[in-house]
Amino acid sequence: MYLRTLLWLLLLHKLRCSCCCCNRHNIGIMDALISETQNRKRIKEVESAFSPSGVQLSVPDRVLVGEGTLMKQGRKKWEQKAFFLFSDILVYGSILVNNRWYKKQKVILLQDIKLEDMEDGEDSKHQWLICTPRKSFFVCAPSYEEKKAWISHIEACQQALLQEQVLQPNLTLAKSWIPNHATQKCMRCFATFTSTNRRHHCRKCGFVVCNGCSKGRAIIEHINPNKPVRICKKCSKRCKADENFRKRGNSLWDDAEERSSDDE
Repeated sequence: MYLRTLLWLLLLHKLRCSCCCCNRHNIGIMDALISETQNRKRIKEVESAFSPSGVQLSVPDRVLVGEGTLMKQGRKKWEQKAFFLFSDILVYGSILVNNRWYKKQKVILLQDIKLEDMEDGEDSKHQWLICTPRKSFFVCAPSYEEKKAWISHIEACQQALLQEQVLQPNLTLAKSWIPNHATQKCMRCFATFTSTNRRHHCRKCGFVVCNGCSKGRAIIEHINPNKPVRICKKCSKRCKADENFRKRGNSLWDDAEERSSDDE
């Protein structure tokens, strides 16, 4: 399936390159037109499969490059998700009926993604890390070949966006959350987790912490610029120190401005 959709992209590229060519390329143009129609149809099918809560996926010049199922590391366990790679976005969601219905759609701009290759773990093979400003998470493919195919095609789409000057070079990326099962104790105070002392995640460092160690809340611009999110006590101290440093810097700047005005 992945190679089939990739062929659509190649044929669309052929169509664009054939516009100024002679008539001997007419057959290639017809093939590309058919492929472009098939691609639009499949995008519409994916869009409908996420309805009614999904966003519109059918937009001009967008191409479906590939699709498939990957395992995504959730807070508690690995979960199978359907992933769809488009020329400018990555879409994934939970599977209700295979290849027919999906829910909990997530859309990530390719310009916001950074990939990190990972070594195989005890409970997961062929994995890599998808980093974004709002959230970072691990995924793994059924085989090494599929893992490399996903990574190479995502990077190829990003390279195309870079040539169009769409990518943002300096992104602040979210930390990946450490899975719940990775620790039985709070990673700040080392208290054992129980049915009443539950696990939480610091949005700034990704550590698994208890409620007592994560009472702080702070605005993290790249995650949610409008809503304070949970952070651990150590990150809270750092945020307060950074804020005090900025305030002192602003105060010194204001004093310097006042002295400059007095001199004049």
